[in-house]
Amino acid sequence: MSEPQREVGQLKHERIAEVLGREIRRGRLGYGERLPGESALAQRFAVSRNTVRAALSELGDAGLITTRSGKGSFVTFDGQRLDDRHGWAQALRDRGAELTVTVLRCERVHDVGLARRLGVPGPAFLAVDRVRAQRDGRTVSYECSRVPLTEATSAIPERGLVGGSLTRTLTEAGLVVARGEQWVSARQPSAPEAAAMDRDYADWFLAVRRTNWTEDDELVEHVESLLDPAHFQLHQTFDVG
Repeated sequence: MSEPQREVGQLKHERIAEVLGREIRRGRLGYGERLPGESALAQRFAVSRNTVRAALSELGDAGLITTRSGKGSFVTFDGQRLDDRHGWAQALRDRGAELTVTVLRCERVHDVGLARRLGVPGPAFLAVDRVRAQRDGRTVSYECSRVPLTEATSAIPERGLVGGSLTRTLTEAGLVVARGEQWVSARQPSAPEAAAMDRDYADWFLAVRRTNWTEDDELVEHVESLLDPAHFQLHQTFDVG
C-alpha cells in the first residue's frame, strides 16, 4: 500500500506522524507494541533520522506513544472498548491499562446552583476530584464528581475510597446506578484545569458530563470529565427501523 502524497505546506515529519498516527488509531500498531527503530523508519519514509525523531516527538505530544531512552518508542494509545458501568478504574484495570489515580480533592461542599440544575432537594455534596496518568506521568483524564452528602457518604473523606474506586465506594454506600444521561463535547481546559493535569491549556479534550440515578430516582453521582482523545473515544451504534 503506497503512502499518501505530501500535502501542500505539510512538513515531512508531520506527514510521517500522520501516517503512523493513523496506523496506531486503526490498530495496526497495538497498545504496548514497539515501533520500528529510527533507522528502519528513516528508510521506510526516505528521510533523515532527525526527521523521524521530530515525527516521534509529535506522536508523543499527542499521547499516542512514549519513548524510553535506550529502549525505543512504544504505543500508548489503546482503542479497545471500555465497559465503564463499574467505573473507569475497574474498566481500565480490566483492559490491563497501567494508570495511576491521584485524588486531588475529597471534601464536603455546598453548591446551590448544581442542586437546582439537578433538581435535588439539598445543596450538600461530596466533591471528589481526581486525575489519571500513564506510567510516564502524562495525565489522560481529569474527573470532578459530585455525590449527594448522606449519612453513608459523609465519612468518605476520612475513610477514603474503597479500592481506589468511587463507583465501588458508592455501591457499598447503597447508591447503585440504574440509569443515567451523558453529554459529550470538546474543549480546551481552563488554566486551573490545565495546571491540575499538568497539561498545556492549548490541548483539546473530550468534555463529558454525566449524571447517574438509582432505580428510585435518587442521585448517585454527577461527574464532569476531561478525557484525552488519544485514549478515550465516543463510539455509538444505532439501528434504523
